[in-house]
Amino acid sequence: MDKKKTIAIVVVGVLLLGGIVYLGISLNNEKKINKEMQELAELDKKEMENEYQRFADQYSEMKNHINNDSIVSQLTEEQMKTQKLLEELRRVKSTDAREITRLKKELATMRKVLRAYVREIDSLNRINQTLTEENTNLKGQYNAATRQIAGLNTEKESLSEKVAIAAQLNANNIQMTPLNKKGKREKKIKKCKSLQVDFTVAKNVTASNGIKTFYVVVTSPSGTALNGGGTFAYENKNLTYTMKKSIEYSGEETAMKLYWNVSQFLDAGTYHVSIFCDGNMIGSKTFTFKK
Repeated sequence: MDKKKTIAIVVVGVLLLGGIVYLGISLNNEKKINKEMQELAELDKKEMENEYQRFADQYSEMKNHINNDSIVSQLTEEQMKTQKLLEELRRVKSTDAREITRLKKELATMRKVLRAYVREIDSLNRINQTLTEENTNLKGQYNAATRQIAGLNTEKESLSEKVAIAAQLNANNIQMTPLNKKGKREKKIKKCKSLQVDFTVAKNVTASNGIKTFYVVVTSPSGTALNGGGTFAYENKNLTYTMKKSIEYSGEETAMKLYWNVSQFLDAGTYHVSIFCDGNMIGSKTFTFKK
């Protein structure tokens, strides 16, 4: 073999060896890159799973802080949809680019829906907080009990209840005076010929105007009502009234004066006066008289 041919063979061998080495390095680098890409894909998939799970947990948490059956039902539906997509994501392989892309788009949609519900619930909570504060003030002003706003399902129901409480009348400055036959104050109850009850109906611009009938029930120390000749309906029963009077009520403060002619023996002791109007007891007071 001549020298030129030998050199050619050596050159070809070196080139082949270099090619093999280069190919090996390239394959190794490609393998390394593929591994890194797979790890990134797995990491991305895991992040998506975590976000889906956070959305499902948020729906569950929101349901515990809202008292509206319609919204709770919607939140439950969205939570189930989120759980379903999460299960789909867990089953798919990180290398399935088409499914991962689809579920990523679904995730973006779920994120927008969740934000919309967060804003809506935040708005409802602010409304309920305002109504609760208003209702508390009304309770103190009109001495009436109402159930907690959180128990209401809609803003309309809450507003209706608030108006009903505000419209209730109040009787203030209640006084009961025994009178003798000359119409003067009598110190001894057993000698009185009539009873005079005075009170003031407080101003109330919320209450309806028109003819209103006020019933006064005077209960003797023995626990029986002094009979004025009739009864009226109150809480699914009929009560005996001692006095009654009908007036044209205009919403302004109104002074009332009623009389009852003594038709039975009145003993010394504590008498209880209760005043009713529009199916509500609007005031009461006790008085003690000596013999």
